[in-house]
Amino acid sequence: MLHVLKFSSEDCGTCHRMSHYDAAVCDELGCTFVSVMLQDTDLYRRYRKVLLTQYPNKEGMGWPTYLVVSDPEGEFTIHGELRGGMPKGDFRSRLSALLPG
Repeated sequence: MLHVLKFSSEDCGTCHRMSHYDAAVCDELGCTFVSVMLQDTDLYRRYRKVLLTQYPNKEGMGWPTYLVVSDPEGEFTIHGELRGGMPKGDFRSRLSALLPG
């Protein structure tokens, strides 16, 4: 099972707009969706190691940043990423391209 970790901020308008469809698209594609708001310190700490593997100093991150990950709580593997805002159709097609099969 692949997980899609969305790293975002409460202050990000693009993150908020995408929240109207990103979880539903992940569900349609068979992924577990986890929204990690940087202001939610407990949840952020839980997935921080995944984010810092891809962005050691957070340079180059987009808002939002989606990481496609297997086993995010254990010996995780990052399978791909999406950064920044995009329409629902683009999000679906770009996420689908990162998934196996």
